[in-house]
Amino acid sequence: MSTTQTYDIAIIGGGIVGLATAMALTKQYQISLVVLEAESEVAAHQTGHNSGVIHSGLYYKPGSLKALNCTRGREAMYQFCETHGIKHDRCGKVVVATSPREIPALNTLEERGKANGLVGIKRLSPEEIKEYEPHVVGIDGLFVPQTGIVNYTDVTKMYAKIVQEQGGEILTNTRFTGFHSQNGQITLETSQGEIHCRNLINCAGLQSDRIAKACGVDPGLQILPFRGEYYEVVPEKHHLVKNLIYPVPDPRFPFLGVHFTRMIHGGVEAGPNAVLAFKREGYKKSDFSIYDIAQFAGYIGFWRMAFKYWKMSIGETYRSFSKASFVKALRRLVPELAMDDVFPSGSGVRAQALEPSGKLVDDFRIVEAEHQVHVLNAPSPAATASISIGESIAQMAEKNFGLTTR
Repeated sequence: MSTTQTYDIAIIGGGIVGLATAMALTKQYQISLVVLEAESEVAAHQTGHNSGVIHSGLYYKPGSLKALNCTRGREAMYQFCETHGIKHDRCGKVVVATSPREIPALNTLEERGKANGLVGIKRLSPEEIKEYEPHVVGIDGLFVPQTGIVNYTDVTKMYAKIVQEQGGEILTNTRFTGFHSQNGQITLETSQGEIHCRNLINCAGLQSDRIAKACGVDPGLQILPFRGEYYEVVPEKHHLVKNLIYPVPDPRFPFLGVHFTRMIHGGVEAGPNAVLAFKREGYKKSDFSIYDIAQFAGYIGFWRMAFKYWKMSIGETYRSFSKASFVKALRRLVPELAMDDVFPSGSGVRAQALEPSGKLVDDFRIVEAEHQVHVLNAPSPAATASISIGESIAQMAEKNFGLTTR
């Protein structure tokens, strides 16, 4: 499928961030643009395997890229869904403390939420918790009205439709395999032949660090895949969960803990946990890649992280194989839940960036190079904030690539 056309911009990755970026670029600039997606359809990996929550901005350090993009992007997401008839619900969520040791972290969440502009956030007594979620037992809580639910595959497909209407191209089944640059022209080798472009944006998620390296850019980190596994609540017990129920997260880790989520197209999910996956796209426990394992086993940052978090890792791995342990964690929030009330559901793999120091990168990480932009860490709330992130990357592209507005 090699073509002689030279695109102004090629974007690697047809997930929600890549397509939000393409949407912003094709709207604002007079350019030729192509999106390269390795799989047969868009939103095939992180975008299509998350819990579908529109995040409020409660958890993020005020002033961080996460906080700024989530606050701006959340409202943009609601408006986008309203405009394009995408089913969604601004239902709010309850964060529940179940022991006194969680109160300081809950206090911090309340402070951060208010600092991030969450109007109407409300502290809940044990009795007030039950007004929102009658089957939850807690000693203290927060109600966050800005949180909602949507299906991000629906959103991403609409982004793709808009990109194509604005003149952009989307090539599926087109996996990046190599990079060459000469005389101001970039040649991307793909599974469908060569693609020529003047500028490159890497939004490849689980493969983003490898693509950066292949393009001559030192990412300064390595992607570590964490699998999040879900259970689903049986239909006759859906009444146990009205909307969204979250625990107070452990501030030492970048994971929110297992929680309950009502899904926009029906059903209630419970999860996810967070276990190391032995393959970058390892959605099943049996999935493994010798190459992927060898790569993280040979990375000093992995061993430094493992030394720091080994106790948590053992607990999460045990819970992965023990339904009883998983349900026990859920019963801290909803004590009525029984073993037979949930059954195994899907899973997702999170691209967690890890520095050589062993530090888990918590905020967005975007690296710019000559004629290139590499999105190396776009964790939650990237889906919520995707419109805002896409517009930010478009601004970087305008500056770096010399784009002309329409």
